[in-house]
Amino acid sequence: MSEPIPLYAQGFFHLRADGLVDQIVVFDYYDPGNYYYKLMKDFTKLDKELERLRNNMQYFLDQERVLINGEDTNPRVKHVEIGFRGRKDLAYIMFIINFSGKIFEGINTYENIYEEEEAEYDYTVYWLFPVNAKVIEADVGVKYKVYNEGRILYFKVPKGTRVGGYERIVFEVYDSV
Repeated sequence: MSEPIPLYAQGFFHLRADGLVDQIVVFDYYDPGNYYYKLMKDFTKLDKELERLRNNMQYFLDQERVLINGEDTNPRVKHVEIGFRGRKDLAYIMFIINFSGKIFEGINTYENIYEEEEAEYDYTVYWLFPVNAKVIEADVGVKYKVYNEGRILYFKVPKGTRVGGYERIVFEVYDSV
């Protein structure tokens, strides 16, 4: 049976005013053997696969060091889902992850330290900041864009790009709205 082949990924990070970050990561796969589709018919196997996926993602998160304003955070996988993009051979896996840190009025910093690697597929990342915040600068290893008065940070990573090691986003929080 053919293994699922990763095609693309998207990461969405929503930073709330209280410092909670809700992260959604979606991986798209070409699944010529319909591995994931077949799992949907056997709830026992599906539950085992979802638990395996959760544990694998948590393992990788545990290898990273994520800091908000210099304080370690603890990213945790909260939910895993398998779905399809209109065809049984186009599967996706979605992870919902969250972590939190103390956010202050003034300058704040998010940092992520992780193992350097080569991107195996294209992916995009979106950061959404509270209404009373804006991105000042970022070091994400590739060019980035900031939209919506500094509240949305966006970047693309092409397949084959050397990524990792260190990311940093500096943002400013204003008076509460």
